[in-house]
Amino acid sequence: MNLIVEGKGIFISKHQGRIRLVRDSQVVEEVPLIHLNQILVIDTGVGISSDVVKLCSEEGIALHFLEKNGMVRASLYAAGLTGTVLTRRAQLLAFSSAKGCELALAFTRGKLANQIHLLRYFMRSRKDEQPQLCQKLHQSVQAIQDLLGEMDGLTINRQGVEELRPSLLSLEGRAAQHYWAGVRYVLPEQIDWPGRQTRGATDLFNALLNYGYGVLYAQVEQAILLAGLDPYAGFLHADRPGKPSLVLDLIEEFRQCTVDRTLVGLLNRRVPLEQDSEGLLTAETRRKVAEKVLERLSGSSELYEGKRQALRLILQQQARHLASFLRGDRETYTPFVAGW
Repeated sequence: MNLIVEGKGIFISKHQGRIRLVRDSQVVEEVPLIHLNQILVIDTGVGISSDVVKLCSEEGIALHFLEKNGMVRASLYAAGLTGTVLTRRAQLLAFSSAKGCELALAFTRGKLANQIHLLRYFMRSRKDEQPQLCQKLHQSVQAIQDLLGEMDGLTINRQGVEELRPSLLSLEGRAAQHYWAGVRYVLPEQIDWPGRQTRGATDLFNALLNYGYGVLYAQVEQAILLAGLDPYAGFLHADRPGKPSLVLDLIEEFRQCTVDRTLVGLLNRRVPLEQDSEGLLTAETRRKVAEKVLERLSGSSELYEGKRQALRLILQQQARHLASFLRGDRETYTPFVAGW
């Protein structure tokens, strides 16, 4: 179970094996620890006791603090999660070797393949009633497939990923143009969408995407830490102070099937999703997005390694496979590609 906390004046405390939310001396909600996986604080003005922090650390329950725009401001884990050494040494060494190139290629292939599969998913449900729209989606799919084919001509540099990265980012950028053009076709007509924007976006769909990615980001970072990896030492995304490059690498395999599909579905079902006067999502909308993204992770399954598994388990397995590949325990790293 995921506990989502929003509302100014809420205080998070513990009481007899439960996490208790209190406001003005009144109990708002109680959750048994045995059922709790994580706590997401999605609002300002929320207090928390040191006893809760200690208890969550002991029980392996992560605490995530999200800004109103979806940015993860902080996450709290048990200190032992960052105490691994061998995996991190191998991770840092891989940046200047062929392994770094192989991983950058894998993350890019995974992203493009998942873009293709989600567009095909949209086509499947519209092929009888909207054949012209499906033809447009097919053109986007074909364009991304062509870019995926271009990757076969890229050369792995045994000295590291630096020379390869510009080519991959160029391919990724061109694929994104075709992908978002395809997504635009399946959005409801009343959605006035200017195209994909990240920071500072004020339109509804971009605000939803940015917030949904923030929720997913916290889950990816947690999976990376549990696998003994450093979230700031990536391969496809460049290293910068404070930039969680490996989180941004691994999240590419899960954006489309976890966030994009969920949000397009909510909009097409006319689920009320709103912004305030400043263009930020309302508290109720933030809660709804967080609930639906986490529900998709825990409640939806995909075929993975011969059996159907929840996306959350697949995410954790991918992080572990990544760590195993870096240590030399696996010969290859294969990106996760969702079905359609």
